[in-house]
Amino acid sequence: MNVRRSAAALAISAALCATAVATAPAAFADDAKRPEGLYGTKDPTFDGVWRQSLALLAQDATGVKPAKSAIDWLAGQQCADGGFAAYRADTQKACDPKKGEFTDATSAAIQALASVGGRSAAVEKGIGWLKHSQNDDGGWSMNPGGTSDANSTSAAVGAFATAGIDPVEVAAAASGKTPYDALLGLQLDCSAKAGQRGAFAYTSGKGTPAANDLATVSAALATRGSGFVFDPVGKDGHKSPKPLKCEGNDGNGGADRAPEDASEAALAYLSTTMSDNGMHLKSATPGAAKAQPDFGATADAIMALAAGEHSAAAARPLQWLQGKDSGAAAWAKGDPGALAKLVLAAHAAGADPRHFGDADLVEQLNATGPAPVEQQASEKKSEKDDDGGRGSVWWIVGSCAVAGMGIGFLFSGRKRQRV
Repeated sequence: MNVRRSAAALAISAALCATAVATAPAAFADDAKRPEGLYGTKDPTFDGVWRQSLALLAQDATGVKPAKSAIDWLAGQQCADGGFAAYRADTQKACDPKKGEFTDATSAAIQALASVGGRSAAVEKGIGWLKHSQNDDGGWSMNPGGTSDANSTSAAVGAFATAGIDPVEVAAAASGKTPYDALLGLQLDCSAKAGQRGAFAYTSGKGTPAANDLATVSAALATRGSGFVFDPVGKDGHKSPKPLKCEGNDGNGGADRAPEDASEAALAYLSTTMSDNGMHLKSATPGAAKAQPDFGATADAIMALAAGEHSAAAARPLQWLQGKDSGAAAWAKGDPGALAKLVLAAHAAGADPRHFGDADLVEQLNATGPAPVEQQASEKKSEKDDDGGRGSVWWIVGSCAVAGMGIGFLFSGRKRQRV
């Protein structure tokens, strides 16, 4: 009878141990591979600074205070001249100003560091780098010295706006041209085909400029003088974006149109394009049989529509993104940059990213990096309340080992292994 009771007690103890170990803190296997403070576990070579910046911006926009280590990591990526590379594995090694530093990464980092606060010196150095890298046409290229493109110029506009500098006052020293001069020069005007008017080309390359959706969503936001984060307005009613007015080449279709008119025309193009595609944008990848939904570009379009005070127009593609059949949740899973894009789109449109369909995007984003400040405080309190935190976990593991040995003895060497 005593043996039976002992066996039963040990079996119950083993069952409880299994539950306790299953619910204990993970061994942080992914964190071991990740530089301290960095979001995401995938190779950061090409997007480390970009995804980190978006993650910080998304957290800040939703009232989450990022971990100090996350902010330190991003600030520590800055090069001596103020620019940022895509990722620096060795921050003691000097950057290559001509090849290794990028306008897009620098602009995103400036927006993030300016938003979270306390890094004014880094922001100022980054702004100095952008001013020094500005082309004579008023725009920027991905790398300093290249041909201006809509995406990099738009990213720079967002950096200045977030740092509290009016982009119209950022003029090239030699020509006096502003970022808006460069951007409006890339917009397809009344001379283009009707279906492409208002769109933006990526750059002024050889041949006829072609509509580029990624360039258009970036420029539509930048010509509003906005970065990735802004306060949702939500007071526009149901007005639709205004397309270029080309009859007699007057109104907003002329060469002297204002940036706001350029943004309206771009948003009209995007709205029409998304309506034709089932309320989202598409992109074709090399080797693909057909174009696929572009979740990132669609999220950017939502932000641009919201910045233009077209919340009703932004709500429709947002509803598509939130739908179970869109594939957006699977696309963003575990990816801090993608999750941040969805968070920022929902925030801009006045929706709650914590209730994005069935998902809490903010919680998912927080889980890809170091715990936010409030979560850290909560975890420390929980450890204290649990009388030793991790130590109590190891006490449980030790008890499990004893229970396992007892069961093994009672059942004549029968072994069990727990992974």
